[in-house]
Amino acid sequence: MKQVLKDSMIDMARWSGLMPTFRRIFAGRAAILMFHEIQQDGRAELMTGTSVPLFEYSLNWLRQEGWEIVSFETCLERLAADPGPGRYAVLTFDDGYRDNVAIALPILERHNAPFMVYVPTGAPKRTLQSWWLGLREMFRRGDTVTIDAMGTRIDCPGFREKMSGLHKVTEWIHQDYHRIAMLASTFNKAGISLSALNEAYFLDERELQNLARHPLASIGGHTTSHPALSCLDVFSARAEMADNRRYLEQLLQLPVRHFAYPYGDSRACGPREAQLAKEVGFLTAVTTRRGQVSDLKSNHFALPRVGVGGAFETRARFEARMSGIQSAAQMLLGSQH
Repeated sequence: MKQVLKDSMIDMARWSGLMPTFRRIFAGRAAILMFHEIQQDGRAELMTGTSVPLFEYSLNWLRQEGWEIVSFETCLERLAADPGPGRYAVLTFDDGYRDNVAIALPILERHNAPFMVYVPTGAPKRTLQSWWLGLREMFRRGDTVTIDAMGTRIDCPGFREKMSGLHKVTEWIHQDYHRIAMLASTFNKAGISLSALNEAYFLDERELQNLARHPLASIGGHTTSHPALSCLDVFSARAEMADNRRYLEQLLQLPVRHFAYPYGDSRACGPREAQLAKEVGFLTAVTTRRGQVSDLKSNHFALPRVGVGGAFETRARFEARMSGIQSAAQMLLGSQH
């Protein structure tokens, strides 16, 4: 019911011409946009990334609405030096997918848009326990999926059933990140090779080196093995950050100043992880918590982002997040309880 009410508010604001008003009241001075895969054929990937049309639309919309797309460093400099009404957008991509180069990069070049790619060590080294790719592959392959650890058998003969089933299992994982380890036997039984999926979907070391030399690109840290850092002891969590930063700097022969927490919600990272990111030597750390940056006083080690993509994403919802109407809807609906 809440989602229906939110969507109704979004539609009303969009078609009544009130979006600019909401943007003046609720939008921040900077927005860090979060992407993962940029998919040419979203249906084939069960709508888990951002479609090319939506990606292009988002970049065009930012330009048309007066958001300047800048690098992370430029954004921080502008917020510190410019008290004016200018608004800045930072484009970020998590995990280092091959389609970020093959599909997204030509579009970014046309827009002359700087961007950041956060890379976990295990992606180019092919050791990543990329359970989300494993689950997607299971639902793509089969009309019945059994998740032993859940005690669940999901019948999914059609596209919508596959999307719904994948969403159900993914939500189960996000409720408790310790459950990730429980999927190993399921993947083995299904003949799913995470190493092979890593090879298919992620940039390798040479490709990452080439990308790092691109004038629009910056590379950030994303831990060694992509764990929920809050599930680790302090020494292991620090090592995940520090070892990843060291690996990337040695591989790329460039400084790595920025970091993204894996998962990035309140279950996965908090004040302890923010302090560790600072101690390791990063200048910023981004979460997956929704929101925009209002001013330079924002905590640079717990920065919110605006996600773009997913099974239920629409142009209207993207505009709503960027214009602030979604924040207004959340405040209004929250005040009713």
